Amino acid sequence: MNAPVLMRTGFTPASLDEKARTVELIASTGAGVTRHDAAGPFTELLTVSGAAIDLARLEGMPLLDSHRQDGLESVLGVVLAARIEAGKLVVKVRISPRHEAIWADVRDGIIRNVSVGYLPKSWRDGKDPNTGARVRTVTHWELREVSLVAVGADPAARTRGTGMPETQNQPEAPPATTTTTTTGTPPVQETTRAAVNQEIRALAVTFDLGSDWANDQIDRGASEGEARSAALERLRTARERAPVARTSNMVHHDDPATLATRMGEAVYATRVNPAHKLSDQARAFTGMTTLDMARDCLQRAGISTTGLLPADTITRALHTTSDFPAIFADTANRTMRAAYQSAPATLKRLARQTSHKDFRAKTKVQAADMAKLEKVNEHGEFKSSGFVEAKETYAIGTYGTIVGLTRQALVNDDLGAFTDLAGKLGLASSEFEAQFLVDLLTVGGGLGPVMGDGKAVFHADHGNLAAGGAPISKETLSAARLAMRRQKGINGRPSAIAPKFLVVPPELETQAEEILAAIQPTRTDDVNVFGGKLELVVEARLSDVNRWYVAADPATVEGLEYAYLMGSEGPQTESRAGFEVDGVEVKVRLDYGASFLDWRGWYTNAGA
Repeated sequence: MNAPVLMRTGFTPASLDEKARTVELIASTGAGVTRHDAAGPFTELLTVSGAAIDLARLEGMPLLDSHRQDGLESVLGVVLAARIEAGKLVVKVRISPRHEAIWADVRDGIIRNVSVGYLPKSWRDGKDPNTGARVRTVTHWELREVSLVAVGADPAARTRGTGMPETQNQPEAPPATTTTTTTGTPPVQETTRAAVNQEIRALAVTFDLGSDWANDQIDRGASEGEARSAALERLRTARERAPVARTSNMVHHDDPATLATRMGEAVYATRVNPAHKLSDQARAFTGMTTLDMARDCLQRAGISTTGLLPADTITRALHTTSDFPAIFADTANRTMRAAYQSAPATLKRLARQTSHKDFRAKTKVQAADMAKLEKVNEHGEFKSSGFVEAKETYAIGTYGTIVGLTRQALVNDDLGAFTDLAGKLGLASSEFEAQFLVDLLTVGGGLGPVMGDGKAVFHADHGNLAAGGAPISKETLSAARLAMRRQKGINGRPSAIAPKFLVVPPELETQAEEILAAIQPTRTDDVNVFGGKLELVVEARLSDVNRWYVAADPATVEGLEYAYLMGSEGPQTESRAGFEVDGVEVKVRLDYGASFLDWRGWYTNAGA
């Protein structure tokens, strides 16, 4: 729908700037206008507020002649600014020097009526409580153009004039218009009582003074000037009694990416996760079908949808705009992220997260100061310190897949299978990362990958491999703790690493719980020294049912590390109009890698 709101008569402009050729217009007050649809007539009301009106097209918006768009001659000028004032949309326009006659008629108060062309985006249907007639309140709409017209439908849309009381400077009434008789005597033109009464009623409507005020002025036989003075006094009195209200003009500069994000959030909230709390910006798109979104994207791109069948509308939106496919990519991303974040990531707790800026192999260097602090002699000489370096190298790789949302599903407004698949891809991404870390831990028969020194992570020379396999017990945990405490850094000095996690397969879970249980002993020999000191981590992906591990806090010592491409943490989505699939293709990509950087924070026992 793209129906103009029509306007009303006003007064000789007081906001006119002769030198700049600008004037302020009351573009809309939201007054009810009769419309028709398949169900019959209804009254359409516009919500006039900063949040309700989309002014994204304000810059360079044309001032037209009666909504005509058939040529440049129909452009009378340009809209310079807009603001909300006392429930009215007020715009400032500049009229072109090419239209001197129009400018003169506006200046003289002959052309007074204003109209706007707009695009409704969301609305609320209801009924008039008194008459039962249908009422549609447009809660969000986009301003497309402003026009000067001969007759208006909104009785309060007009050029701003001397009939409008001001709080600071009350403009003088225009001089009386005279005509010359055949005798050359210029008698004053007579103003009828009916015209004065009409002007008084217009004042009452414009400034919300009420019908009682208007009737009182008419009953007293007040002139037009007296009524204006009375209106001014009433407004001044009201403003003195009421607190000063400040209004700000909220202009929304919505780019396509932002709109796609808002629509995608609305689809996610209504189709996938009703518990999701919608943002205020996305609320306007609640309840839109795929067809509604396709039409909206086309109209924003300046493409008419009049006469287009639903299937053709969706096809055209797919292949002529980038916004429409992006909506479903956003929905898929939200669904996938929610599933990805809810999935358990067991070994991630034992690893340190980082990022790489590209896909080249990165060398992680560890440096240890070999020197000790020594006394500075009387000449102030300081001795230099040496460094020993150790390094490990690894790179991240790209993993992913493509899922399709068919054109048939879009036409049928059926997104269920698509969002279900997006959720499963989120779980699959989390599973991939977890399995990647488990594979690192268990490669080489459970001894881990070969490190920069040519030895596996778990090696006798590294002091982190039990000499013989044994079940979890007080004695074997004590040996693991001692081995970690005795670890030495690159510089050969003690590291004093403290164990924090006990990692076991599900088969050893009960046994580990019994060992770690914090008991209330009655004898000193019964004290569980490990109660409350080690956190149990059960990893179902461990295939060796006997091997168990002890690990330190990754925040205190380097050990297992995983990385994402910088700025792309977790799975990412992209979309395009499908080629392999007649619809939308959504690509899921994960840039991910992991490695052991140091062996000192880990220990393993083959079990028994």
